[in-house]
Amino acid sequence: MALIIGLGNPGSKYAGTRHNVGFGLIDRLADAMSAQLGPGKGPFHVGKGNHAGHSIYLIKPTTYMNNSGDAVRQAVNWYKEDIHRCLICYDDLDLEVGTIRLRPDGSAGGHNGIKDIIQKMGTDAFPRLRIGIGNDFPRGQQVQHVLSPFSDDERKVIDPTLDKAVDACFCFIRDGIDQAMNDFN
Repeated sequence: MALIIGLGNPGSKYAGTRHNVGFGLIDRLADAMSAQLGPGKGPFHVGKGNHAGHSIYLIKPTTYMNNSGDAVRQAVNWYKEDIHRCLICYDDLDLEVGTIRLRPDGSAGGHNGIKDIIQKMGTDAFPRLRIGIGNDFPRGQQVQHVLSPFSDDERKVIDPTLDKAVDACFCFIRDGIDQAMNDFN
């Protein structure tokens, strides 16, 4: 069994924004596995799917991004899964649109959702998939950038990137983080 957790903000106000690219990935994974998401046993939505003989739980926190650690902690506890075997998927300003990077662990890198997960879980040793959203915005406009939708030109890049990210998640499930990094970084 594995948990794939996509970070984002709940509500229609944030749907399709750069900060919700983790939710977009979970939606694509759910489509690929014909999984339905619904309320979970905590502050998250969950869907169950299967890939290559592995059960996969897809998680979307219903907390706001900065409180993602609460949802992750409760999901990990409910499913009795080790955080080291979960894959946290989220947006990254430091990567160009169209880039994905997998890592087995590391710092928050300025991402408040990851910072909260590290604090609530007491470790930074969990696999993650970072999805580039770019940093082409005027100084002081970071919040507006992450909470805005992708432009039409960016959408042409991010859609195939999310398809690639789906493949990276499946590789992680089948073969582990090291192989996924070799194949997709």
